[in-house]
Amino acid sequence: MSTKPTLKQALVGGVSLALALSLGACSGNRGGGDEAGDSNGGARIGVAMPTQQSERWIADGENVKSQLEALGYEVDLQYANDDIATQVSQIENMINAGAEALVIASIDGTTLTGVLETAESQDIPVIAYDRLINESDTVDYYTTFDNYEVGVQQGTSLLTGLGVLDENGTDTGQTGPFNVELFAGSPDDNNATFFWEGAMDTLQPYLDKGILKVPSGQTDFQQAAILRWLPDTAQDRMEDLLTVGNGQQIDGVLSPYDGLSIGIISALRSGGYTEENLPVITGQDAEVGSVQSIVNDEQYSTIFKDVRELGKRAVVMVDDLMKGEEPEVNDEETYDNGVKVVPSYLLESQIVTKDNYKEVLLESGYYEQSDLD
Repeated sequence: MSTKPTLKQALVGGVSLALALSLGACSGNRGGGDEAGDSNGGARIGVAMPTQQSERWIADGENVKSQLEALGYEVDLQYANDDIATQVSQIENMINAGAEALVIASIDGTTLTGVLETAESQDIPVIAYDRLINESDTVDYYTTFDNYEVGVQQGTSLLTGLGVLDENGTDTGQTGPFNVELFAGSPDDNNATFFWEGAMDTLQPYLDKGILKVPSGQTDFQQAAILRWLPDTAQDRMEDLLTVGNGQQIDGVLSPYDGLSIGIISALRSGGYTEENLPVITGQDAEVGSVQSIVNDEQYSTIFKDVRELGKRAVVMVDDLMKGEEPEVNDEETYDNGVKVVPSYLLESQIVTKDNYKEVLLESGYYEQSDLD
């Protein structure tokens, strides 16, 4: 998938507002009253993103790059196309080219230990961006969304779509049973387990009561996980689940990401489902294709994570570090990477359905209507 030019324009167009906010956030700590960016001397910042196969990551990369450049930094933005060796090589090249800070959205959070030791030896601070870098004590800060809450929102929206909960989150008295199948994200992405735990903690009481049933019996994370978040893999698994289910009607599908949701819908359509009987299907990232699918009554919901705000937070962290200041965090307990608890800044997310997509996505300026036509 690629980002539409209009989407890029909309995201970059939001930079001026985000920049103004980030300037305000930084200026209060500076005392001297200099303009932000004056003291960085055009410092070079390396920004490593996992792939250009998802419009979400394209938007993230462009957003971070634009905001850093607006502050006077030189930015080396690289995409690794989900190849671990490529990402490691790209980060090595950033270090060798004189990067003074690194912002990294890792492909596999356990594979960067060696290259990050090189960064540490050169006093290059490392910010983990949306995906935690694991098994390394050289990651300094982490900025992301409240990923457990994202999972709670996915589970809640599935229950709401099925009519088990009303719009206020109150039980409606529905007893089902509703047949649901469960998907999880990539097992090498630390966030995937948070999404899964949040969703399953929300759904488990209804599974225990028999209101929800899983026809395939596949309720473990490893059974549900989709390596690298690949839509084709999700499509193949959904096709297999339809076979395992022996023709039982599927009422809902927990999907942790819009790209997977699109693959799941393709499998269901191939299996004979139509707009009239497609299951309630969740998602995440509010990607254009899935928002269109929601408008067209195919996908039920997605979780909107405003990457403008995430990018702004990463930029503020970089700017603080370049000025010798300590970045603001709001969580110092949750994200243990196996070696240390990484100081983190968590942002909020929001459930989006057909009922509120205009308010959340259009009125906020995240998309224009033309993006969704």
